[in-house]
Amino acid sequence: MKRSIDEHADRFSDHAADYDESQDAEEYRECADLVVAHAGPGDDDTVLDLGTGTGAIAFPLAERAERVVGRDISDGMLEEAREKADENGVENVEFGAGRFREPTVDASVDVVTSNFAMHHLDDEAKREAIDVIAALEPRRFVLGDVMLFGDAEPKVPFYDPSVDDPATVGVLADAFTDAGFALTAVEMVHEQVGVLVGERVPDADELAE
Repeated sequence: MKRSIDEHADRFSDHAADYDESQDAEEYRECADLVVAHAGPGDDDTVLDLGTGTGAIAFPLAERAERVVGRDISDGMLEEAREKADENGVENVEFGAGRFREPTVDASVDVVTSNFAMHHLDDEAKREAIDVIAALEPRRFVLGDVMLFGDAEPKVPFYDPSVDDPATVGVLADAFTDAGFALTAVEMVHEQVGVLVGERVPDADELAE
């Protein structure tokens, strides 16, 4: 990881007030839309949105799910998300502190989503995070993020090499399958941005029921 968790949290808190306006790239919007579409929660589902930020994924998911739990490391981003929920009367979203490897969820979850957040972790930490997500036993995990479909060191990066550490699609795909997810979709939004969808593979006991 190129910066500590606390350093990332402070950086995002500093820009929380104008974060939504800064996310105007077509690729970001398309990626967010794909994450929401692939998540596809039912009206009795609980969704965990990791790296929720100001709620770009959480709020559209709340229109479909029974409950959305948003977790982030940045107090500033969480404050912005809560204000948006209050302003818009959204009552089935709960925002609080949590990390990929410590999501602090108090109930079972049906779907896990994350958009443009995991690339701040190094490859080993990404694997650990995906293992933690798998241990929550959601039926589906949808990851939208900066990820490399081509050269691991592109000459014109979509990301900031000084603070970001994106993985190749192959590394992420292996982490999904090693954690017990069947990879059911790979969407390339840009050669450095994509969406992966994993469905949990039932264990032997579940198949026997």
